[in-house]
Amino acid sequence: MPSGWKLEPDSRDRLMALFPPRYPHTVADHVTRTVHAGPGDPLPPAIRHARVVGHIDDGAGVEALVVALEGSTRRPDGGIWHITWSLAEDRAARESNVALAMRAWKPRDGGAIVLVPAVW
Repeated sequence: MPSGWKLEPDSRDRLMALFPPRYPHTVADHVTRTVHAGPGDPLPPAIRHARVVGHIDDGAGVEALVVALEGSTRRPDGGIWHITWSLAEDRAARESNVALAMRAWKPRDGGAIVLVPAVW
């Protein structure tokens, strides 16, 4: 099961107004830290400073918001912290990683957000 940080509802509502989802399936609820957390694994650490700093849309059904956690957009694995925002019917959330690896994201200030450690 994945672990990471859930987007606090007030932050999500504000971002939905700033970045209306382009595709029909809205995800817009978390930043993944690890895809395979075990049942006994601890929650991820609390994040004191999280901010939406960018946006990407691959034009083919994947949209994501780039997030800086504690001042950095870089994940430990070299990827980019993000929130999968919306998807076309035939696309999957994991494809946000591909879009971010293949294309440049555009800087967009979405402001500070509140993230809550979680396993889902």
